[in-house]
Amino acid sequence: MSAFFGIWNLDDRAVEPDFLRRASHILVQRGPDSQTTYAKDTFGMVYCAFHVTEESRQAVQPHVSEAGLIVGWNGRLDNRDELIEDLAEARLGSSADVVLAGMNFEKWGNHSLAKLVGDWAFSAWNPSRKTLVLARDYIGIRHLYYYVDHRRVLWSTHLEALLLLLDQPLSLNDEYLADYLTHVPAADLTPYRQIHAVPPGNFVAISNGKATKSRYWRFDPANRIRYQTDAEYEDHFRYLFRQAVARRLRSESPVLAELSGGIDSSSIVCMADDIIQKGEAGTARLDTLSAFDPSDPNGDEQLYITKIETKRGKAGHHLNREDYENVFDLRWDDLVAVPGVVESTGKLKDNLLAILQSGGYRAVLSGIGGDEFLGGIPNPLPQLADLAVLLRPIQLAKELTAWSRLKKCPCIHLLGQTLAILLPARLRALASTQSDVAPWINPDFSRRYRLAIRQLGPLGKFGFWLPTHRDSAQSVVTMARQMSYLSSEGLACEERRYPFLDQSLVEFLLAIPARQLLRPGQRRSLMRRALSGIVPAEVLWRKTKGFVTKRVLAAFDNNWPELEVLFSTPLSGELKYVDAAPFLAHLRAAKNGEVRHLMYLLKTLYLEAWLRNVVDRGLLDVPSMPRTRTHQPVFKSQTGSVS
Repeated sequence: MSAFFGIWNLDDRAVEPDFLRRASHILVQRGPDSQTTYAKDTFGMVYCAFHVTEESRQAVQPHVSEAGLIVGWNGRLDNRDELIEDLAEARLGSSADVVLAGMNFEKWGNHSLAKLVGDWAFSAWNPSRKTLVLARDYIGIRHLYYYVDHRRVLWSTHLEALLLLLDQPLSLNDEYLADYLTHVPAADLTPYRQIHAVPPGNFVAISNGKATKSRYWRFDPANRIRYQTDAEYEDHFRYLFRQAVARRLRSESPVLAELSGGIDSSSIVCMADDIIQKGEAGTARLDTLSAFDPSDPNGDEQLYITKIETKRGKAGHHLNREDYENVFDLRWDDLVAVPGVVESTGKLKDNLLAILQSGGYRAVLSGIGGDEFLGGIPNPLPQLADLAVLLRPIQLAKELTAWSRLKKCPCIHLLGQTLAILLPARLRALASTQSDVAPWINPDFSRRYRLAIRQLGPLGKFGFWLPTHRDSAQSVVTMARQMSYLSSEGLACEERRYPFLDQSLVEFLLAIPARQLLRPGQRRSLMRRALSGIVPAEVLWRKTKGFVTKRVLAAFDNNWPELEVLFSTPLSGELKYVDAAPFLAHLRAAKNGEVRHLMYLLKTLYLEAWLRNVVDRGLLDVPSMPRTRTHQPVFKSQTGSVS
């Protein structure tokens, strides 16, 4: 996971070398292999390399083209051969991805961005036209942030760099926090009003001090794939899933795959093994990493992990969560850029780093995305609503009956839920318990930012789209938000890769009938049919995994005195986001075993921890707030995650 940072002074000042040295110092942990600095007049860039592929070692960044275009790149190109063919340059076979991306942009301009398939962040500075273009991959796996004022433009693949280099207090972005407290923040927002994220599937063109966003990729409901038989869908899925995994095995060192015992991670490992055994992979070895909790019946996946390891003929690395007693550590020593779960720390972090270093792993495969795009979350309502909209009452009645039996829900109730999703968002919020806002959220803040509607998830203008098409579009937006919110660099010495978010695979899954993915009693229908014989049946047809709660609730109990102090005068209360008394009451209920609001309790704790973290560092402009002491105890998670 490499990193880059750039500055363009709009007031004609030359870039100061010391400023670029500071940027390099901040980003060096993200790119420890080599650091390069480029400066010319009002423009400057820093690139810190973290090599995962052989081609990346050929890169010199920023890349300066023959025409003078200056390109920054952080990513992996999955369609190198196609780009080389389009460029009609066979000599480029071993060239770095940044060279291909730069030549592609030089030839086709902004239209070229739609040709780039993979996980990437891209910048292109045209000194003759005084224009800067910033862009991200279609679903935002790689991050890119920017800041514009009347004096300068700053951009970076890492938010922390902008925060530390701006040297000025920033304003809270309440829109971001409203999304955070209810769902997932919009992908173009950050917690700071002055700093923006390049939206996934978009490019931002900056000229004359103005930034203009334009979309180069979007979900197209008119793109449909229809076959005559289930077998044809299965063959197509199997081909694309195999390709998705193979693309992410391009690595000059062994690859590590998370193996949780679930269907998604197990499918990736089994497919990767088949690819490697047939000599079709870009790496010679794949190992696995599994975390489990024997003390929690919902968290002990050892049976299923063992099934996969037996099939592979070798055991992987194991982390027993019982060895990490402190689930919550109330000390944050490092800057945390956004509210939320912090990557593993303490003993857990040390052990993870030791595993990565001992095996020489740099690329880590994750199963994120399988649930969202393959019917892992069984919601038949969009399919039923399609039948209602298309006026197919007989088929609707049959499907209602089948799902009613499966869900043990009366047909009339299921029909009511189906028709409710056709209502405008404001009416759905009144009719749905999904819109219930956490009871401790400040009522004025809730009303001002319409939290009840935000609880329904991302909304959009879909016109007369069928409900299944709307649901597909919302799945893309939700996943883009999640990837923009999550950190893709993990422990800063790994590059996380997501086969289920492969663009070719996702576009196929969005284009086929929804019934291929979800049928009554057949969650993940297509995936299970297609991977039969590849993934052990005991894993492929297992029930869904449970959410691990036991250790979280125990941590509330063990750390209760600190949590009470933390919320005696919370910063989130002073800023009118949270009412402390009801929050403590619900936290006390959770301590005693009530899990109803658990996710929102955790979000609120993370919010308070983050606020204290950034206020203590003088990063926020909150003049009415008394300054807490440096490194005031705050809340941090040490649970770790292997999905």
